[in-house]
Amino acid sequence: MKLAHLPLPAHLSYCTNIHAGDSLAEIEASLDDFLPAIRAHLEEWQALPPDAPFGLGLRLSALAAESLMHEDALRAFAARLESLHAYVFTINAFPWGNFHQKPVKQSVYQPDWRSSQRAAYTIHCARTLAALLPPGVGGSISTVPLGFAEGDCAAAMADSLPQLRLAVLELNRLMRETGKEIVLALEPEPACLLENTADALHFFQRYWFAEDNLAQLARLADCALPKALELARRHLGVCYDVCHGAVEFEDPCATLASLLDASIRVAKIQLSCALRVEAMDERAAIQLRTFDDGIYLHQVVRRNASGLQRHPDLPQALSLPPDAIRRESWRVHCHVPLFWQAPPEAALANTRDSLDAVLGLLRRQAVSPHLEVETYTWDVLPPQLRAMPKAQAIALELHTVLKELRHER
Repeated sequence: MKLAHLPLPAHLSYCTNIHAGDSLAEIEASLDDFLPAIRAHLEEWQALPPDAPFGLGLRLSALAAESLMHEDALRAFAARLESLHAYVFTINAFPWGNFHQKPVKQSVYQPDWRSSQRAAYTIHCARTLAALLPPGVGGSISTVPLGFAEGDCAAAMADSLPQLRLAVLELNRLMRETGKEIVLALEPEPACLLENTADALHFFQRYWFAEDNLAQLARLADCALPKALELARRHLGVCYDVCHGAVEFEDPCATLASLLDASIRVAKIQLSCALRVEAMDERAAIQLRTFDDGIYLHQVVRRNASGLQRHPDLPQALSLPPDAIRRESWRVHCHVPLFWQAPPEAALANTRDSLDAVLGLLRRQAVSPHLEVETYTWDVLPPQLRAMPKAQAIALELHTVLKELRHER
């Protein structure tokens, strides 16, 4: 959906990583099953005109992306999108393989950006996106925050540069040949090499914009150093996930401003909410355990008098002695519905305040051209959070965002 009224006109959608399925056939089936129902709800609520095309945030696995390298498959997929009155403006190329139904945990970051497999997968996604983008619409591809944080993190950042350079060179080639501008967007996430916005700033300023990296990019692109800097800024940016920022206790408006001030493109904002506990106690711990699904990592950041304490997954945090964590403020990386309002007696809530701050900023300032609702955890959430059909929930999340961006009450 195009939102032309914002200071920076933007496209809004939901990410199809909420649907299980890695093969192209499974992805096509999920679009056939869900898009008409989502659209019907939005039209019923007068949130989407009947003749308006539906923007799509497409998740492609490596398997599906490779399938779309065949011209016949790509042509058929484009025809399917047209029949659904939908268009793709952004691709989620974060999870390389399985993302549902069996444990994902930290394998979701593999292969990381030190691997040629990650670059090849991303390039396949870029070629698909260049073929699918409507005229005059730029594209974005969100990807892992380099990789999971383990071992020598500085070396891992440096070792990610060669594959990132190859991806940027391909995006530059696609732009020259097709006129389609695509930005690769690193998505900071707790417990990763780029854990938060400060880490992203450090990586860009210390590594990506470094003279040595630009010199190597200039050599590969056969261009002068100033042109290499232009390519580096144009084709690599950040995907800001509001849930991830909230888990890190970030001020979202300040952190987004810091990226823009550093001339780092905010290629996409993922509109999402995390779990929040304001005063940890036994009741909150019991309720949090219902979110430990065994499929995804649920990183935890605790705030106490000593500052921020981090844990890679919920079980490690909940194993701490109750007296040691009593009254602490916790944020948990678990994407929960934007419209969820916990009852007053609940010990948990969502981080809707962070989301509202970002939506307010988007109404006032030019920040990002791509907005994507992302609640991929739907199938493993506690039953009370998914009482309605999935298509209705997706539509309601989009409607929630639209009302805020249009300042409707």
